[in-house]
Amino acid sequence: MIRALMAPSELAQRLLAGDRRALARGISLVSDDEPAGLRLLAEVYPHTGSAAVVGVTGPPGAGKSTLIGALTARRRAAGRRVGVLSIDPTSPFTGGAVLGDRIRLSEHFLDRGVFIRSMATRGALGGLADAALQATLLIDAAGHQDIYLETVGVGQAEVDVVAHADTVVLVLVPGSGDSVQALKAGVMEIPDVVVVNKAAQGPAAAMVREIRGVLALAPASAPEVVVLETDALAGTGIAELEDALEAQRRRIEADGTLLERRRRNLRNEVLAIAGARWRRALEARLEGDARFDSLLDEVVARRLDPAAAARALESG
Repeated sequence: MIRALMAPSELAQRLLAGDRRALARGISLVSDDEPAGLRLLAEVYPHTGSAAVVGVTGPPGAGKSTLIGALTARRRAAGRRVGVLSIDPTSPFTGGAVLGDRIRLSEHFLDRGVFIRSMATRGALGGLADAALQATLLIDAAGHQDIYLETVGVGQAEVDVVAHADTVVLVLVPGSGDSVQALKAGVMEIPDVVVVNKAAQGPAAAMVREIRGVLALAPASAPEVVVLETDALAGTGIAELEDALEAQRRRIEADGTLLERRRRNLRNEVLAIAGARWRRALEARLEGDARFDSLLDEVVARRLDPAAAARALESG
């Protein structure tokens, strides 16, 4: 059993040895923004970077969880350890994850080679929880070779998966004009692979042609996006999707794109953490500050706009 007050160094040793309880405890610590979680992450960070991280995004009901379950089964058959991080809507009662995605992945619960965890968005925009990257790093450090990040399915704003994954899969369903509209408006430049799932339920071939037409509008220098048909429930097209992901992985490793993406992702994470700390420090410094209260009174009275008040704060 994992003790609640275990030192981060001991927790790190257990996590690196593949202890599932230690991993679960570590993710809880980083999710709750506990100082012990940051110390744990610092301990295990040198052991990260080996996992292939695939982000799976798309509108609600597209079959993302079922698709991840089918891919997980194939990766396990190949002897690889798999981690699944499902970002669920926040429960209005507990503030935690609703856990719908974990129910749909229940066939893998008893497999010791699969680690499944749900995280609540807690109001985060873009479809991912704020601590998703830290949780992904912990799953990586625990020895999972393939990690799937499933976003909550919020539509056109669901773009944060790019800042967490090495490869992005966009899952759509045939007969859904809204899905293609979302592809045009919000996520056209995001996916490496586009999957038309539930192919047996509608005009999949026609939708594939439409998607390829949209993608043809991209600049000539843009990387090629693979478009596939699948039926995750029937297992159709899963082998082709697995092959496409492996081929894409080899390509981005060979041409340096993987390193570029990870550098971008880590840069964004460093800035996000620094920004959050600076904001907390600023809020603490301004608590009860008479000058700040005076500026805020001017903003409320519409005699000073918020941007001008911010500039006044910057000037000291």
